[in-house]
Amino acid sequence: MTTPRPLRTAVRWSLAVLAPGELVLMLCLASGIRVTPAARTALELAVLTVMVAATTLLALDYHRHRLDGLPRRPALLAAVADTVPAPVRKLAAHEISLTTSFVRWTTRRGPHGVREGDAAVPYASGQTAVMYGFLFVSVVETVALAYLIPWPVLHTLTLVLDVWGVYFIIALHASCVVRPHVVGADGSLRLRYGALLDIRIPARHIASARVERRFPEGRPAAVDAHGGADLAVAGQTTVTVELTEPITFVRPLGKTAKARTFRYYAQDPASAVAALRARTVRGQRSRA
Repeated sequence: MTTPRPLRTAVRWSLAVLAPGELVLMLCLASGIRVTPAARTALELAVLTVMVAATTLLALDYHRHRLDGLPRRPALLAAVADTVPAPVRKLAAHEISLTTSFVRWTTRRGPHGVREGDAAVPYASGQTAVMYGFLFVSVVETVALAYLIPWPVLHTLTLVLDVWGVYFIIALHASCVVRPHVVGADGSLRLRYGALLDIRIPARHIASARVERRFPEGRPAAVDAHGGADLAVAGQTTVTVELTEPITFVRPLGKTAKARTFRYYAQDPASAVAALRARTVRGQRSRA
């Protein structure tokens, strides 16, 4: 069954238009601005219509993938991928990861993704001072603008954005605390930066690891001309890992890249390198 292209185009454009409209309506209501019943009804009917159309599109895509032989869960994921653009999916997953990381951090649960036999490699301490500096500035800005802006709608909009900004800084740092790098029991390496980045390197691809302090200036996880990617924290990396061959990974905004060298920050680089070397040798012996 072929999904109608006009329906898909209409749903995507409608979502892009109605989402800001719904936000404006919520801000108006929160600011005490009177919105006519006709305007509220028209917007809610439009949202309902788009939701019905999106659900229909999702159901058609799901049915098509099931006819192609996919199991239920993969078919559902494929249908969502067909309907929802990749940047939107990435953003939604990022927000969910931030929230779950914040909850894990506040409830003092253990690090995420570290199993028995694995070694956690913390890196968040390298940016603590910078993050708290950003947090202080954001709080001061929020309080100052709350008193300085007299217009109700702009006041509410600015307040919502500033409060969200404060939460984002706290949640991002929390995600870095609870999502450390991980040296697997089998010698694999998992490089992360909070909820933004997650790179898995199999043990068989790791050629060498060494302590090396560098101060890169490029964008996070950007690949240079020599096939190296930097995962800097507070503008520095402390460990360099060379691979036997390039691997493909997903950058923070959803684009794919390929690198053969990864340079990342570790709170204790000597221990991180020792743990990786020991587990790599152990994994090679077990495979032999």
